Amino acid sequence: MKRMIEVCCGSYADCIAAWNGGAKRVELNSALSVGGLTPTLATLQRVKQDTDLKVICMSRPRAAGFCYDTDDVETMLWDAKLMLENGADGIAFGFLNRDRTVCKEATEKMVELVHSYGKEAVFHRAFDMLNDPFVGCETLIALGVDRILTSGQQAKAMDGMRLIKTLQENYGTQIQILPGSGMNAANAKEMMDTTGVYQVHSSCKNYATDNTTSSSSVTFAYLSDPHTNDYDVVDEELVRKLVEVVEE
Repeated sequence: MKRMIEVCCGSYADCIAAWNGGAKRVELNSALSVGGLTPTLATLQRVKQDTDLKVICMSRPRAAGFCYDTDDVETMLWDAKLMLENGADGIAFGFLNRDRTVCKEATEKMVELVHSYGKEAVFHRAFDMLNDPFVGCETLIALGVDRILTSGQQAKAMDGMRLIKTLQENYGTQIQILPGSGMNAANAKEMMDTTGVYQVHSSCKNYATDNTTSSSSVTFAYLSDPHTNDYDVVDEELVRKLVEVVEE
């Protein structure tokens, strides 16, 4: 398989930066500060109109964990349907039970919906909260999931490389393994060479400043010093460097 990257994007501008940097696929979110939530349809429509990017859309209704009630699941399925009808090339999602196992019923419904449109079903880093990644992986394969985004159950994918390698060796012919978290031009080649995966997921993150973020008495900051008045963005040059390293 040809090596490639996926860029994690939180806005239309992020997608354009990823596209200009040479990326072919993005994961589109909103609210990356809480790990990524469902994006707007307007953002998806504009990205599909203005680029040839393959766009995997996040379906996630709230921050924190991935054990959802019935209303949340229905909202996620509804959001996914709307995004698929508006050009999404796949849906990233994750459903867990309280005991940190895969919620089979909700996952099966999402996979069936996504596949009914001929698109990709991607189980995101909810996978990294599973109590048994091997049982979880086998469950996802049985349910028809196309790809797993994982950091190898560590904060950063390079620290979880042993598990990623094992997953790739044991299951890589049945499901795609996509390492993500902390991936960049300095470590992507090592990850691929060591584990045998052919794709990585990266934020290619930099910062932009908005001086209306905080005042002497009020703040809307979500980053700490020295980025108090900043927000994170995809850096086109970081994307370009990562593409060059991966595709060389």
